Amino acid sequence: MADRNYFGEAAAAAAFSSAPVRGLSPPLGWKERLRAGLAGAGASLWFVAGLGLLYALRVPLRLCEHLAAVTGFLNSLTPKFYVALTGTSSLISGLIFIFEWWYFHKHGTSFIEQVSINHLRPLMGGTESSISEPGSPSNRECETSRQNLSECKVWRNPLNLFRGAEYRRYTWVTGKEPLTYYDMNLSAQDHQTFFTCDTDFLRPSDTVMQKAWRERNPPARIKAAYQALELNNDCATAYVLLAEEEATTIVDAERLFKQALKAGETIYKRSQQCQHQSPQHEAQLRRDTNVLVYIKRRLAMCARKLGRIREAVKIMRDLMKEFPPLTMLNIHENLLESLLELQAYADVQAVLAKYDDISLPKSAAICYTAALLKTRTVSDKFSPETASRRGLSTAEISAVEAIHRAVEFNPHVPKYLLEMKSLILPPEHILKRGDSEAVAYAFFHLQHWKRIEGALNLLQCTWEGTFHHVSVYPKKELPFFIHFTAGLCSSTAMIALLTHQFPEIMGVFAKAVSMISRTCIEYL
Repeated sequence: MADRNYFGEAAAAAAFSSAPVRGLSPPLGWKERLRAGLAGAGASLWFVAGLGLLYALRVPLRLCEHLAAVTGFLNSLTPKFYVALTGTSSLISGLIFIFEWWYFHKHGTSFIEQVSINHLRPLMGGTESSISEPGSPSNRECETSRQNLSECKVWRNPLNLFRGAEYRRYTWVTGKEPLTYYDMNLSAQDHQTFFTCDTDFLRPSDTVMQKAWRERNPPARIKAAYQALELNNDCATAYVLLAEEEATTIVDAERLFKQALKAGETIYKRSQQCQHQSPQHEAQLRRDTNVLVYIKRRLAMCARKLGRIREAVKIMRDLMKEFPPLTMLNIHENLLESLLELQAYADVQAVLAKYDDISLPKSAAICYTAALLKTRTVSDKFSPETASRRGLSTAEISAVEAIHRAVEFNPHVPKYLLEMKSLILPPEHILKRGDSEAVAYAFFHLQHWKRIEGALNLLQCTWEGTFHHVSVYPKKELPFFIHFTAGLCSSTAMIALLTHQFPEIMGVFAKAVSMISRTCIEYL
């Protein structure tokens, strides 16, 4: 999920900031070097030891006699046996290949590779090298892989609507549910992660709210929230639930969130004072921090929806200053949208300069907002016919490249911005680079593209390939074991076919292989 608790991110940021600078790290001691060398040569040592043991025991184990018996047995087998053997091997490897292909397309990784890394490697003593430098190529590759994985996960929509005040209107008008069960189930998991902790049993109101967040039925959740308020009138999470689900207007939701803020700040200050007393108090502080940040963010969104945009911008900026490690919460995307509404393009550029970084997860909001700013400088005077005659200017080339970069990140967005596909209510969770992210972006940002004259025209010309074709984002390469099982299946099937068609020649070939093996063993 996109949202994580504050202290988890703070710890990661602290670990990163305190890491030694590349080139200035202290030299490794002889013990560390010896340990690293032994870890790298462990497999080779085991292999050499096995060969030595086999050579030492060749006489007591009578390996030559046993090999001669095996050779005689193999010579007595008919070609039909070899056909059946290779055919069965081809069938088994084919089934493994089909399973690997299905698993890769469903989970994006190799099943055999996952089993080898997660289960077999620890048994064989393989571990990650813990002494590599923070700036080493291996670490950079790991960071890049983690970056790619983060872009493929389901994230919480930073601009998600209010269930009671917005999603429910759709249900009233159409009689249909705007959210899927899967989406609501993910939200329930988020709520339990953000708003509960292991010490809830110490406070009766928190115990009730813990059950409320697990409840599937909305009326039952609302009823539980009122029960929590009867036990404790300062239960912040109860006000949060009522603001999200019972309030039918944004004004009512804001009123309840202000009550939640008052209660949340009191609890947060109390938790700060007791955080060092025990691990349980630290867990309470993490939970109370999550609650406070959530409330302030939703209050900023209420102000934005009610037209008090500058107030919303101030709340978001203060929130980002007070909790700087909260980049994973994507509060900057809320800030970008509000600044675009104010047409404060210089401030938008400043935010992009800070968050449009290779080390941070990308999003459609960042990529397409960057393209919008580049497009804004040339779109009012842009004409496809004129550009075809005289060529593109430097500023127009920069705008086109920015659009290409955005389209490569999420190719679904242009169809919604150009209104070639109908918009629907955005979900509470989005898949990076997917259609759900495109819906969420276009739902809130289409008005900003329309406000800039010619922006959609330049987007359409570039997207349709007037100047050159948009490159396709590279597909994930097939894992090694898919190629291996495919080759194994094909080779064994070919051997079975050759053995069936030319039994005598394949018999001679099998005898030759067995004789070569026997000679090698006798030589040893």
